[in-house]
Amino acid sequence: MTQPPVAERRPHTVTHHGVSIDDPWAWLRDPGYPTVTDASVLAYLNAENDWFNAWAKPRQAQIDALTAELRGRIVEDDASVPARDGGYDYWWRFETGGQYRLWLRRPAGGGDEQLILSEPALAEGHDYFRLGGLTVSPDGRLLAYATDCDGSERFTLKVCDIATGADIATVATTTIGSPVWAADSSALAWTEVDERWRPWRVRLHRLGQGSDDAVLFEEADIGFRVHVSRSQDRSHWLIVVSDHVTSEVHLVPAAAPLTPPSLVSARQAGREYDVDVRGETLFIRANDTHPNFRIVRAALDTPGDWHEVIAASDRHYIRGLTAFTSYLAISERVEGLDQIRLHLNDGRDHYVALPEASYTASLGTNAEPDAPVLRLGYSSMVTPNTVFDYDVAAQTLCPRKVQQVPSGYDASQYETLRLTATARDGTVVPVSVVMRRDFPRDGSGKLHLYGYGAYGIAIPPNFSTSRLSLLDRGIAYAIAHVRGGDDLGYQWYLDGKLAKRTNSFTDFVDCAHALIAAGLTRAGNISISGGSAGGELMGAVMNSDPELWCGVVAHVPFVDVLATMLDASLPLTPGEWPEWGNPIEDKAAFDLIASYSPYDNVAACAYPPLLVTAGLNDPRVTYWEPAKWVAKLRATKTDSNLLLLKTNMDAGHGGKSGRFDSLGEIAEEYQFLIEAHDAAAR
Repeated sequence: MTQPPVAERRPHTVTHHGVSIDDPWAWLRDPGYPTVTDASVLAYLNAENDWFNAWAKPRQAQIDALTAELRGRIVEDDASVPARDGGYDYWWRFETGGQYRLWLRRPAGGGDEQLILSEPALAEGHDYFRLGGLTVSPDGRLLAYATDCDGSERFTLKVCDIATGADIATVATTTIGSPVWAADSSALAWTEVDERWRPWRVRLHRLGQGSDDAVLFEEADIGFRVHVSRSQDRSHWLIVVSDHVTSEVHLVPAAAPLTPPSLVSARQAGREYDVDVRGETLFIRANDTHPNFRIVRAALDTPGDWHEVIAASDRHYIRGLTAFTSYLAISERVEGLDQIRLHLNDGRDHYVALPEASYTASLGTNAEPDAPVLRLGYSSMVTPNTVFDYDVAAQTLCPRKVQQVPSGYDASQYETLRLTATARDGTVVPVSVVMRRDFPRDGSGKLHLYGYGAYGIAIPPNFSTSRLSLLDRGIAYAIAHVRGGDDLGYQWYLDGKLAKRTNSFTDFVDCAHALIAAGLTRAGNISISGGSAGGELMGAVMNSDPELWCGVVAHVPFVDVLATMLDASLPLTPGEWPEWGNPIEDKAAFDLIASYSPYDNVAACAYPPLLVTAGLNDPRVTYWEPAKWVAKLRATKTDSNLLLLKTNMDAGHGGKSGRFDSLGEIAEEYQFLIEAHDAAAR
C-alpha cells in the first residue's frame, strides 16, 4: 500500500441538551456488537491493518531483532516460588519455549509434583487464551477454572477432577472473576455477567445437580457491579457490590451457602468499605471519616457497630488489609511510597523495613488463615522483581527469588530519580525517571513519558526488562504520577475525576515541562504512551500540546468519551458515570466532557506521529473508539506524519496473550518510538 485507507463519511447526527453532534464515522460501530460481522466495518479495519503491515514489513528485521532482544531477557523455564495452601505447596512453571503456564502442586511434607492444570493444552488451537479463576476445593480433589479464548472476558467456568485431569462439569459460559468453594467442597459460587458484560449476580452451583443454579444475590442497579470472594479465615463468602465510589458487602457462611446473605452496612453514596473476617470479628477498611480510609472492627452478629482500630490520616493512605489469625497486614502508601504495616493482636505494630529509598511493594500469595512468614513482592525501577519472605516475629526479610535476566543486566549502569513538577494550579506532582548513568543532562536527551491517571490506579515505579531496550538506546523512561491515580492518596484520585478531570491532562503536560526544565530533554523530543483511560490522556494532550511530542502510542484508547457516556446501552457506561459524569442528565457534565473528549476535539492542525491499537473483542474500550478517532484524524489533521491503527482481530483489551507473542507487539511499539526519536533528532 502506498496510501492509507480513508473511511467514508455517512451522515449521522444526535442531539443532547439542545446541542447537535455530527458523527460521520458512527457507522464503524457494528450494530450486532459484541458480534462484528458488518462487511464494511471489517473491510475498513482490515485495510488499516494492511496499512500497518505496509509500515512494519520493511522493518521486520529490526522488529525481529528487538523481539529477540526482549525474549533474551526472559527465563524460558521460569517458575514461581511455591506457596502453601492446606496440605500442598502450589506453584506454576513455564516449559522452555512455552507461551503459557503449567500449574503444579506437591504434598507439603514432600513428595512428587502433580500437574493440576495445563494452560498450553487448553490454549491449543486458539489464537488467544487467558486463564481466569483457578481455585482448588477445600478437600483438594477438585479444581474450578475459567478460560477466555477470544478476549471478550466472558469466561467459561469448568470443574475438573485433579486426579484424572478430566472435566466433570461445565458450570457457566458467562462468568468473570474467581469462583469460591463451599466448605464441604460440594458447591461453588460464581459471578454471572449480563449481555452488557456487567457482573450482576452471584449463583450457586451444586456438583452433580445440573445447570439450574440458584441465585444467591442479584443487583438491580445497572450502575453497580458484583463480585464474590472469600475471607482470609475461609469462614465466609464476601459478596461485594460497588461502583467507583460506593460499596457494600454481604456475608454468606461458607459452611451454609444457602443462608440468605447478611448485609454488613447499607451503601451510602460516596462511601467505600471492604471487609475481612477473623472468627467472630469483622475488620473493615472504610473512608467514612477521611478520604485516606481508616480501619474499624465489628462483631459478626452486629456488623454495623463499628469501633476504630486505626484512625485515618492525612499522611497514611490505607489501601488494603488482610486479617490473618495473629495480626492485620495493612497495605499503605505514605507520600507516594508503598509501606506494609503489621498490626499485632496485642495492639503493637511495625512496618516492614525495605532496602531502597524508592520502590514498589505489595503482599504476595498468602493463602492460609495465618502467615507467620509473610510473602511479599518488591521491585524498583533499577531492581528486578524480588519475592521476599518476611518473618513476622523476627522482623527479617529473606529473598526467595530475584528475577533473572539471562542476557545480562548490570544495575550499576542505570539510575533512577524522583523529581517533582509544579502544576499550573500549584500542586506538586511527582515524576519517576530511570535512565542510563551516561544519559546527557544538557537538554539534548531523548525521553519517553508514560501516564494513566484514572480510577484511582497508581502507576508504580517498578522494574521492566522490556524497558531496557529503550534505555540502552539512549531513551530515558519517565512516569508522570498525575492526579486521577491514587499515587499520593485517595484525594489524589478525587482531584483527577469528574469536574476535576482535566487536572490529569494538565499535570501530564506540566510534568513534561518540568523534565525539560531539569535538562533531561527538550520540547519535540518527548515520546509518550498510555492505554485505555491512559489513551484518553494521550488524545487530550495531543490536542492541547501537539508540539511537545515526537511520537505517541495510544493502546486501546478511550477517546470517544462523550458518545460512550451518552449511551447507557454500552457495556460499562452506567458504571462509569461516577468516574466521568453523566452527560445524559447533567448539562455541566456534558459540556465538560465535550470540552476534552479527544475524538470531539480533533482539530485541523499538525499532530505528531501516532500508533494506535485496538481489540475487536474488547469489552472495555470498544474497537470503534480508536477506529473512529483514526478515521477523523486522517480526514482532519494538516500534517503528513505517520498514523497507524492496528486492530487485533482475535483479542481484546490486553492484546495478544502468549508471553512471547506479546513481545512482538512491544517490539513494534519500540521500533515506532525509536524512529520517532531519530526523526526528532534530525
